[in-house]
Amino acid sequence: MEMRRDVFQAIADPTRRKIIDLLARRSLNLNAVADNFDISRPAISKHIRILTECGLITIRQQGRERYCEVQLQQLKDVASWAEQYRIFWTGKLDALESFLAKGQKNARKKNAKGGAAKSG
Repeated sequence: MEMRRDVFQAIADPTRRKIIDLLARRSLNLNAVADNFDISRPAISKHIRILTECGLITIRQQGRERYCEVQLQQLKDVASWAEQYRIFWTGKLDALESFLAKGQKNARKKNAKGGAAKSG
């Protein structure tokens, strides 16, 4: 049985993120992918294998060439998962901002009342 790698593990590496960026524009053969990096072809092959194992890319054979194609559904799932936390934290930060604004408004009222009493 093939071990499925975690998508987060795959996208944690900057080289793999760049590979995804390249392939999001168009499918490329393995040599064309490797030409975009200053690392060895075996290292690129390892990155491609990891991306394939977690379902972020597929390899398509066309004649003697092997083309890499990005599969964005996995990233859409990650984005959906992260979105719920963005919504949660945006709500929390909005509530904090509102709380702090009320505190400042109350402090100004208190200072205004105290200042008026002293001068009167």
